[in-house]
Amino acid sequence: MSPRNMIGHLGSVVASLMFIWAVVHQYFPYQFRSYIEKYSQRLVSFVYPYIQITFNEFTGERLMRSGAYSAIENYLSSTSSLQPKRLKADIVKNSQSLVLNEIRFYKLTFRKRHRDLIIGPYLKHVLQEGRAIKVRNRQRKLYTNNGSMWSHVVFEHPATFQTLAMEPEKEQEIMEDLTTFSKAEEFYSRIGRAWKRGYLLYGPPGTGKSTMIAAMANLLGYDIYDLELTAVKDNTELRKLLIEPSSKSIIVIEDIDCSLDLTGQRRMKNEKEEPEDMKDPRQKLTKDQEPKSSQVTLSGLLNFINGLWSACGGERLIVFTTNFVGKLDPALIRKGRMDKHIELSYCGFEAFKVLANNYQKLESHNMFRRIQELLEDARMTPAEVAEHLMPKTVSADPETCLESLIQALESAKEEARLKAEKEAEEKELPSQRPRENNTEPGIS
Repeated sequence: MSPRNMIGHLGSVVASLMFIWAVVHQYFPYQFRSYIEKYSQRLVSFVYPYIQITFNEFTGERLMRSGAYSAIENYLSSTSSLQPKRLKADIVKNSQSLVLNEIRFYKLTFRKRHRDLIIGPYLKHVLQEGRAIKVRNRQRKLYTNNGSMWSHVVFEHPATFQTLAMEPEKEQEIMEDLTTFSKAEEFYSRIGRAWKRGYLLYGPPGTGKSTMIAAMANLLGYDIYDLELTAVKDNTELRKLLIEPSSKSIIVIEDIDCSLDLTGQRRMKNEKEEPEDMKDPRQKLTKDQEPKSSQVTLSGLLNFINGLWSACGGERLIVFTTNFVGKLDPALIRKGRMDKHIELSYCGFEAFKVLANNYQKLESHNMFRRIQELLEDARMTPAEVAEHLMPKTVSADPETCLESLIQALESAKEEARLKAEKEAEEKELPSQRPRENNTEPGIS
């Protein structure tokens, strides 16, 4: 049979089928047509070698956007049509009008023999990669709380670990710890722990604790939730705030030793309170009129860090910062709550070289040796060193900045020497004082 005759024959068959289908629709009852459609589809499925899976954009009665659809959209980097030809209508609650939505979907077609491969590893890979692309492409945010509500701005801090004033070995250790955590979902699930990790950053003011948090967020692509505890009314409000942050986030409480009186709540009172009937009525009235401060307790905070509520939301870092680690309650910072303690101290020579490269593009200089000697004895924070390396005029050269730093280090060294001598003298004074004669006159 020639190709022309084959095409003609095929056209006749299609026309005949269409005629038969039209007769069925017109003369047969609906129930009978449904019965024919049902079993005809089963018959076709025996000979049709493909399986089709449809991923609709909206699902459920409330037409919620499908997470699978979003992940596939990101994976394929596709754009929706600007001129849809098929719309889906829905009635808005308490309204007489119709809302028309574009019907958008992805259809995956594959051979039956590949069913296990497609439904298993392939779809899992597509969904995981799609979610990862969404995280990489999203605009990250910096949140802060006003009472029990979060508000945000776009997070655009430029800090990275490469620009931190820190020893390279310590920097690499922290980066590996963070990266390992971000890829450890299955590990945390296997050992039965919430997917979270606590970091305690401590050290004098100006040592880069806040900059470290920004670098952590930029490394992992996380949002930051800066929690102001003094603005939280009580434990219930705290719980409400802390279950809202999404995964891939850093919850930060800066200067936790100053945020609330969380250090003294477990201490015993040295003085007994007076009975109510013994108190001055005027004092009682004044106390009752004072505005109530935050009622957040240490136990309420601990319950979120590693209690039952700690499992609400995965892939979270909890970061505390403090200038005085000795003031904090040991229960707050023990391992399991604050898993990794990172001390950010005064500027050393390795940290100085990072700052010199950042601010002056210097990898070496003949003044570096003198600066190294001074840094061994003088205490100066990275923020103070950076201020001297910052060009103050357009014509400022590196030598001028380095000389300014050397002068400041020499002054700091001299101040430290004088302070040490004064403290030594004060310790010696009590031992040099003559003992007082406690014998009263007239008594032998």
